[in-house]
Amino acid sequence: MCEQLLAAEQSTYHNTLLALRGFCSLHAQDHQGALHDFQRVIEHDSPHPNSCIKALCGRGLIRISGGSNYLTALDYITACQLKLEETIFTIKSYVPWNQRGLLLKVLQEEGQMMLQKKRYPGGSSVSFQKKQTGLCTFLTLKVDAPGVFQLASLLVELDSSDEASGILCADALYQMGRGEEAHKMLSLALSRNPQRAPVLARLALLQLKRGFVHDGNQLLKRLIRIGDSSCLLPILDIFQDEDRKLLQSHCRWRALAILKGKQEGAAIKEAIAHLSFAILAAGGYAEDCLLTRARCYGRLGQMKTAIFDFNAVLKEDPRNVQALSGRGFVHLALRQQKEAVQDLVSALKVEAGAVIPAMLSLKPEAQGLVTGWLLQHGRAALTELVATKHLPGEETLGDLLTMAKALIKICRAAQHHIFYADVLMANGRHQEALKHLQEAFGHCPAEDFARARLAVLQLQSRNVAGAAAPLSVLASRDEKDLAFLLNFVDTKQQQHLAQAAAQEGKVLMKSHHHQQALGYLSLAVLASRDSPRHLRRRAACLMHLKKHERALKDMAKVIQGHGCNSPKTQAGDHCCQGFLLLALAQEEAAVQHYMQALQLDEPLALGTITNCPGRESLAKTFHKIAQYNFEKQRYEEAWKITDYGLKIDRSSELQKLKARLKREASSCSIH
Repeated sequence: MCEQLLAAEQSTYHNTLLALRGFCSLHAQDHQGALHDFQRVIEHDSPHPNSCIKALCGRGLIRISGGSNYLTALDYITACQLKLEETIFTIKSYVPWNQRGLLLKVLQEEGQMMLQKKRYPGGSSVSFQKKQTGLCTFLTLKVDAPGVFQLASLLVELDSSDEASGILCADALYQMGRGEEAHKMLSLALSRNPQRAPVLARLALLQLKRGFVHDGNQLLKRLIRIGDSSCLLPILDIFQDEDRKLLQSHCRWRALAILKGKQEGAAIKEAIAHLSFAILAAGGYAEDCLLTRARCYGRLGQMKTAIFDFNAVLKEDPRNVQALSGRGFVHLALRQQKEAVQDLVSALKVEAGAVIPAMLSLKPEAQGLVTGWLLQHGRAALTELVATKHLPGEETLGDLLTMAKALIKICRAAQHHIFYADVLMANGRHQEALKHLQEAFGHCPAEDFARARLAVLQLQSRNVAGAAAPLSVLASRDEKDLAFLLNFVDTKQQQHLAQAAAQEGKVLMKSHHHQQALGYLSLAVLASRDSPRHLRRRAACLMHLKKHERALKDMAKVIQGHGCNSPKTQAGDHCCQGFLLLALAQEEAAVQHYMQALQLDEPLALGTITNCPGRESLAKTFHKIAQYNFEKQRYEEAWKITDYGLKIDRSSELQKLKARLKREASSCSIH
């Protein structure tokens, strides 16, 4: 019918017929034909408004099927601007029910994105300029809040019970500056569904904007109880900058007010929710709110979440002292020593004055743990510096000095004063180190570690004799610490110190004061860098004290350096080592050392054996080990041990074993 009327010589209602034929083609799934008719109506030189509305609505439906949802929304906004009532009539009359639901959903989503300015960069208005024909000669479309409001009004008229359409309408009114009308629409929506988070969030902002702080707080509380803060994300794109700042400052203020009062779990959780709103309102980053929220998570025991917030701050500002120290304390609570020390050291480097009060506020147990970890870290770094002349990582002597000063301020323990003095000494500031030790411990300190450091500083004035006594005491208590201190003494002074200590140790051994002598002899060993002569003397002292394992280690070092020693000296060392092994019940190893001694210098070895442990006694040990090897059918080894044993003492047991070995060696089997 439309085609016949259009083909008539006197065609009237041309645009109306084209629009009707377009919808006929659309329902018949002929999208190309329908689009052609709709375009002819829209681009006509003298457009007919009602026909244009039908054509725009029809073209919008076709664009949905092509995936051009944004262009669909533009068509319907244009239709609404021409005549809203006609647009409503067209949708109700020409759009099938099975397509109307999808159309409404698409228009809602596109309208929301237009308000959120996600459809185009640079602003909320987009102009479409086409050829100056048809509809575009009198309409330049600008998609802004009024346009979206008309679209939302259309959606509300089509389905007044649809909440999303009402919210879209309220958002458009808000952006148009019509806050009172938006408030009325949202209040109506809330009366229908009191637990709708998106409605509560919008109403809270409008109440704060109107100055009704109490009402705004109540709405925010209801929103917190629902637990859906994600609804704020799309709203924030709609809020104006000044209103986002208002929400941010209010939520931050409210959180701080809550935290000043009760410190119960429920109150802290409410404060966290307000801080989360403030962070969202700030666009996802608000340094003070993130730091406060991280501390709140820490109080609740949610340590990993707290670290996440501290990390967010440090990503923007890697030198943020509060975030570094805060994360360090969280790692402290988790007993993660390496991470805690790393963060706290970094914070001390940036601003020690801000970190020290925070450490002082810790409980005694936590304070003791963190100072212990920092001291351990600083001591390890300083030891490596003194030994290798360079620091590990990026730390400097200045950093270690800052750490040492902080430790003294946190806890005036003796070990902290000593560490501070050590750092000063490593820095070459010997007079400052001396002054600090004397102020902390007095001129004659009772603390052995402090006395040893005063002794090292006295060596600068060539007072070797006075330094030996306190250093020998330290050698008895902590050889590692003594080795560290000796790095501050030059080579020549170390030689003099070793000689003086060895002489004093020798005198004390003669007077049978072996325990006291051990300290001096240990000092001599360390100052001489493991001289074999001093190692032998200390091993002898340890033997008197029945500390055979330590003596064995000393003799092992002596034997390892046998390269240029005479056979006589080497034989004596092997005899000593053999005796120590016997004392520790390591008989097989002892036999091997005695055999080496007999091989190197038999007369000396036999003389030493005669004195200790005695020929007869050692011969029994040789027989035992030889018998064991014989039973294991290691005949060659058994023969060798028996032969050396007979050199020590021609016992009947060894002679019988040798005869058995001869018979075993001469026997043969016939198969």
